[in-house]
Amino acid sequence: MSIGPDGVKRCPWAHSAPEYIDYHDNEWGREVRGDDEVFERMVLEAFQSGLSWITILRKREKFRAAFAGFSLDRVAAFGARDVERLLVDPGIIRNRAKIEAAIANARAAADLPEGLSALVWSFAPTGRRKAPKTPAEVPAVTPESTAMAKALKAKGFRFIGPTTAYAHMQATGMVNDHLRDCVARQSCP
Repeated sequence: MSIGPDGVKRCPWAHSAPEYIDYHDNEWGREVRGDDEVFERMVLEAFQSGLSWITILRKREKFRAAFAGFSLDRVAAFGARDVERLLVDPGIIRNRAKIEAAIANARAAADLPEGLSALVWSFAPTGRRKAPKTPAEVPAVTPESTAMAKALKAKGFRFIGPTTAYAHMQATGMVNDHLRDCVARQSCP
């Protein structure tokens, strides 16, 4: 646990930039449902792979503009011209594999009879875990995240391994990994 310049106890990762503080206090660990909303977090987690999360946070609005507000239907309809447009967009991470994965994932999500949100949330752990006291007690992978990644890959999703799946679970409130004494712990499920 660490105390920020404002005197508030937060998870240690949340103090290095104003964007982190805002994300930590207002989004991370809070429930996110809805196909487009879940898709947005999934795309951002995939683009973050190998990069710092602050890079993604600072480019988030540009990502939203480039990916049609993360509308599953609109992104699923993207074609070769859109890929080329995205590859030259300086506002986002210009990685062909990640761009093509985002489009493929939108198409795979559009084919899910139950919807993306329902499928992803079906892997939420049941019961409450003991609140972690230190970052070392927060897992990077769980049986649930491994099962989620396997199920999504079987349905044609890309760039979603067990670690990315667990980061998605944290970001969307499927698990509460705020440390025990963190100010945000109590306001998350």
